[in-house]
Amino acid sequence: MLNYLEYGTASGDRPTLVIAHGLFGSGRNWGVIAKRLADARRVVTPDMRNHGSSPRAPTQSYRDMAADLAELAETLGTPIDLCGHSMGGKAAMALALTRPELINRLIVADIAPVAYEHSQSQFIDAMRQVDLSGLTRRSEAEAQLADAGVEPALQSFFTQSLDVPNRAWRLNLDVLETEMPVIVGWPDDLEGVFDRPTLFLSGGASEYVRRQDRKTIKALFPAARFAKLPGAGHWLHAEQPRHFEAAVRAFLDA
Repeated sequence: MLNYLEYGTASGDRPTLVIAHGLFGSGRNWGVIAKRLADARRVVTPDMRNHGSSPRAPTQSYRDMAADLAELAETLGTPIDLCGHSMGGKAAMALALTRPELINRLIVADIAPVAYEHSQSQFIDAMRQVDLSGLTRRSEAEAQLADAGVEPALQSFFTQSLDVPNRAWRLNLDVLETEMPVIVGWPDDLEGVFDRPTLFLSGGASEYVRRQDRKTIKALFPAARFAKLPGAGHWLHAEQPRHFEAAVRAFLDA
């Protein structure tokens, strides 16, 4: 089962909130937001497969990630509220479409149920260029990532998945590289409709959720509502954590 961190305590009238992170992330990336939201409910932040301390697997398909989340949800007690960002958002949507009975409310952060043309493989290349043999602190890895052309915000983000004492990445880079077309894609064979409350929350400066995607979204999630955080990009929860938290809290408490 997926490794996870837990914040707050279960409440009888408020479902547990599970937050699924994006590519190259981990549950600990969401610690600050999870702690704040845990003032009113239990919040769980899992490491997705091939990330963090969760099991390594040969695939990274959205059906498989949805099955991982389903197992976690059934362990925690259902229905859950589910929030997913980027890759985690697609996994959350896949779960909602295949096992809708497990979810009370769904939040999809800056991603749509469509295939994207970009690749994230260049970041795998950059992480592989880091010389881990003599590493003593994360700042040394950040400097090497900078030399590889990685922007400062992502340097810090990536090194949160670095196990400095063991000089290893907490990421299965080989599988993530092989499965990159699957990760940036979307499984067209997913059937089903999720008609419970759904929020598509995106960054105002991001192009991941386009207006032309709304027809596709509405066909699968007919109760979907749309909101943007002005000025935020794809990493909206990191760029504007307080506004992101407020939007999530308002939607879950509605």
